[in-house]
Amino acid sequence: MRSQEWFGRTGKDGFIYRAWMKNQGFPHHEFEGKPVIGICNTWSELTPCNAHFRELAESIKRGVWEAGGFPLEFPVMSLGECQIKPTAMLFRNLASMDVEESIRGNSIDGVILMCGCDKTTPSLVMGACSVDIPTMVVSGGPMLAGRFQGRKIGTSDLWRFAEDYKMGKMTQAEFIAAEASMARSQGHCAVMGTASTMAAMVESLGLSLPDNATIPAADSRRKVLAHMTGMRAVELVREGLTPSKLLTRKAFENAIMINAALGGSTNFILHLMAIAGRLGTFGDDVNLSLDDFDRLSAQIPLLANLQPSGEHFVEDLFYAGGLPALIRELLPHLHADALTVNGKTLGENCSEARCYDPEVIATLDEPFKPNSGIAVLRGNLCPNGAVIKPSAATPELMQHTGRAVVFEDIDDYKKRIDDPALSAGTFPLDASCVLVLKNVGPRGYPGMPEVGNMTLPASILAQGVHDMVRISDGRMSGTGFGTVVLHVSPESAVGGNLALVQNGDLITLDVPNRSLHLHVSDEDLALRLAQFKPLELGYERGYVNLFIRHVTQAHEGADFDFLRGSSGSVVKRDSH
Repeated sequence: MRSQEWFGRTGKDGFIYRAWMKNQGFPHHEFEGKPVIGICNTWSELTPCNAHFRELAESIKRGVWEAGGFPLEFPVMSLGECQIKPTAMLFRNLASMDVEESIRGNSIDGVILMCGCDKTTPSLVMGACSVDIPTMVVSGGPMLAGRFQGRKIGTSDLWRFAEDYKMGKMTQAEFIAAEASMARSQGHCAVMGTASTMAAMVESLGLSLPDNATIPAADSRRKVLAHMTGMRAVELVREGLTPSKLLTRKAFENAIMINAALGGSTNFILHLMAIAGRLGTFGDDVNLSLDDFDRLSAQIPLLANLQPSGEHFVEDLFYAGGLPALIRELLPHLHADALTVNGKTLGENCSEARCYDPEVIATLDEPFKPNSGIAVLRGNLCPNGAVIKPSAATPELMQHTGRAVVFEDIDDYKKRIDDPALSAGTFPLDASCVLVLKNVGPRGYPGMPEVGNMTLPASILAQGVHDMVRISDGRMSGTGFGTVVLHVSPESAVGGNLALVQNGDLITLDVPNRSLHLHVSDEDLALRLAQFKPLELGYERGYVNLFIRHVTQAHEGADFDFLRGSSGSVVKRDSH
């Protein structure tokens, strides 16, 4: 085993590797050939979604001990979506590097990734895929649905509360009462936001045990799953089952189709593309592209009635049968023979699953909504693609032409969105307009923040309008909703055509025909491009400077160009 390169040595080297470990009270026989299972823990009080992980890690350890393994827990950079500035996405790649080097550089035979908050899951999986030792994932689980003024609430209600507060329909005291009522238990967001989308992604890919995606964080069965994962990880090492043997083209296609049926977050695209890019020469040649998401999603209706596309919460999905019940309903479209981390196929894992609430999990014959997944748009405004989530959009706006109201960056948007002059200028704002936000892409912000679902102007909200077409090169929270076009590529900061849009330009969104068109001639665009001047970002040193120089565009997953491919588990130098 890999750990014996450290602990199995004789003489000085073996003494050094074992002696200092023994100051923690480990007896010598623990170092004599037991599989070492690293527990990669993103616990942090600055990452509230993962704040219960110290306790959950103990359940994993019990499972590892029971199966005859040797568990060793280690920390890596944790990314708290609601705390870290300017955006957690800026540091996803950095955290993945931390994970990769921590796994490779230490005496680990297999690893269990503990992740929950939005970026912790993709960053840990990206790092582990780069090394390719036996890997399993334990997600933190969704929090229980909130309760406020006699009804259930979740993170998606934040956007509704924000509109009501902006319009004076909700007081500050009510706002504070709502925030205390929403996050009432441990766990990540209760809706099918990015965190639960990522948990469903790892289960769909076959990297976790069944039900990992939906067991609530507060439910004791989450600890049982963690315990069973610890046991299985020891077996996984003995079997030599690595991510590259699981993450085949079939597994990625399954994840895309299951995400469509769930109405998962648009962030799913960025993270799955980045994970696929880390496999490199390992295993199956995945060759994932942006068009795969549209092609594979197009045939899948929305089966899960979950916020933000529906009414219910991930907790309810678990009670209705969990992800296995939804997968079983979707099996006619899936690769049922795809292998998963427990040694069984995807089809075998859901063979006994049942749906206990058809209000939460619909059927293929009578889906919750006919449109699901993520639609990929093409056109002169997004030559390399843009995305929209049809299940969370307004049907009447899916084919729409309107005048552009342009904001040059997020600061310009915040300064002017509620300015009365916006409705009285040369190109006055009305509900038919298209809000365009520039310079919030991977390089332009930098980090690609979740500001794409721009709050509407107060003047529009006052008319009772709650949705407009919005376009940006940024992202949207997985808990968000609306007719929002995201991930426009190339982004504004590198001179993409989004940078050339001017107030009053006509833009046509045509989701059924997958088109996003700016009604400006090629000649005029060329003239505008000749006058284009990129923003001065002002980052001359450190990680952010590295990010700006090496991050790829959204359609490539926004990973670093030098991290694509794989590096393996071999440590090329040995100081002892």
